[in-house]
Amino acid sequence: MRKDIHPDYRAVVFLDVSSDFKVLTKSTVKAEETIKWEDGNEYPVVRFDLSSASHAFYTGKDQQINDRGGRIQQFRDRYEKQAGEASDAAAESDASSEVVAEQTADS
Repeated sequence: MRKDIHPDYRAVVFLDVSSDFKVLTKSTVKAEETIKWEDGNEYPVVRFDLSSASHAFYTGKDQQINDRGGRIQQFRDRYEKQAGEASDAAAESDASSEVVAEQTADS
């Protein structure tokens, strides 16, 4: 096997900054920051925004999409409402143009 072609495989701490969740694992990712771990050693740290500790799917928080129905039903509800508003606006516009036509015919 050729030497010096493989990345350095070492212990790294992954830190979820949104929930302060940390995990020590091995990785080849490069990190310049270090953090002191529970065992007293310093390890490179990789900061990221989302993990199982902060993601809504795993925590059960803010899962409103299941309460509102499926994607198809949401689509139908949204566009039925918009179509209804558009037809109401068109009906109002037609009614006002009829009133104007009647007024001009009377004059």
